[in-house]
Amino acid sequence: MAATESSPVVNPYLEGNFAPVTREVTAFDLPVRGRIPDGLTGTYLRNGPNPVAAPDPATYHWFLGDGMVHGIRLEDGRAAWYRNRWVRSAAVAAALGEPAPPSPFGPEVPRFAANTNVIGHAGRRFALVEAGAPPVELTAELVTIGPTDLDGTLTHPFSAHPKRDPATGELHVLAYWWAWGRRARYLVVGTDARVRHQVEVELGGPSMVHDVALTDRWVVVGDYPCVFSLEAAAAGAGLPYRWDPGYEARVGLLPRDGGAGDVRWFGIEPCYVFHYLNAHDAPDGRVVVDVVRHPRMFATDTRGPNEGPTRLERWVLDPQLGTVTTELLDDRSCELPRIDERRTGRPYRYGYAMDFGPGAAHGATVRFDLRAGRVEAHDHGAGRVSLEPVFVPRHPGAAEDEGWVMTVVYDRSRDRSDLVILAADDLTAEPVAVVEVPQRVPFGFHGNWVPDPT
Repeated sequence: MAATESSPVVNPYLEGNFAPVTREVTAFDLPVRGRIPDGLTGTYLRNGPNPVAAPDPATYHWFLGDGMVHGIRLEDGRAAWYRNRWVRSAAVAAALGEPAPPSPFGPEVPRFAANTNVIGHAGRRFALVEAGAPPVELTAELVTIGPTDLDGTLTHPFSAHPKRDPATGELHVLAYWWAWGRRARYLVVGTDARVRHQVEVELGGPSMVHDVALTDRWVVVGDYPCVFSLEAAAAGAGLPYRWDPGYEARVGLLPRDGGAGDVRWFGIEPCYVFHYLNAHDAPDGRVVVDVVRHPRMFATDTRGPNEGPTRLERWVLDPQLGTVTTELLDDRSCELPRIDERRTGRPYRYGYAMDFGPGAAHGATVRFDLRAGRVEAHDHGAGRVSLEPVFVPRHPGAAEDEGWVMTVVYDRSRDRSDLVILAADDLTAEPVAVVEVPQRVPFGFHGNWVPDPT
């Protein structure tokens, strides 16, 4: 039955804690239950969709809301402040009655508000999104400076999901854009926040490339059957990517010092991967890639990721034999996986994630012990659900699970959010500290702990 005034269209990605907040808030000296650990001096940042104007629920896609960055500043054992700010694109600035931020790019480069990730790099802060738009630089207080070309070295779009090599501090990026067609672009951004290396990669088609994985030798490139659809674009879809059952799913290995023609491709069972938990080189030359596997993407639900339960899988790629073997690590449906990022591209033991049910339902915070084959979950209590976890080591030389897991928790009964700090090596214990945030932090995507320089 068509929607009427008595039966309006309901979009689940605009309801509950998916719904946008309507105010930019600045609050100081936030209430804290427990004790913020010594040494946690820096800012916890999160980014996610938060439409500045009411969207049409019939067509709204969760991935398309204007970006809003939330920040919680910790110092001297206290929660010094909370801020939330829309990332100012030209459209957001106009809606707020402000001038558009300056941009070094011409009109051919998209400038929608970065809504997916926010990172610290080279003493700067960048809000990130994929599919065509460049990074947007922010001040430490989350004020938009504007789109950046990284000191003249970035001439095209970026990615939402760079991976930092712990050995060099450089960012490794895989960017895509529908206007590039079958091509993606691998970039290396130096510790000075300047692009120093780039290679074009030929994909099987215009596929959606959200994440990238890294080992000491390889860049892991996913090429999955969620592809740009001219038909969906012509019909007015805001996010015109659709599941193509006839598209060959594959994963590639690009040598980190290689060229465009050096990618080794491996066919895999059809699936979609938003996120890699980690990857590393095995002593025998094989490559281990751990993924959160979706059975498909945007096949039946074209408003958000809702195509069945996920699985945590290990794919072992053998460059000598050209084969892939698959192992189920855990069948608990999860998403937004993270690790101790000092182990990026290296053998590791622990991973963290959040429960992820039908309709992108959030739940407990989870720790996977991949060596012992054990899973622990921190249940935050009735009506309390977590967002993406972030691991922070206690000190530079700490063991892999010696640190803190930070996550934002939404409390339905209060319609508010908290920053919860858990002990990574005792995840099921009571939180070490809970910082009360003065409003909701809507369900979004990625965030990071940005420590102060030492």
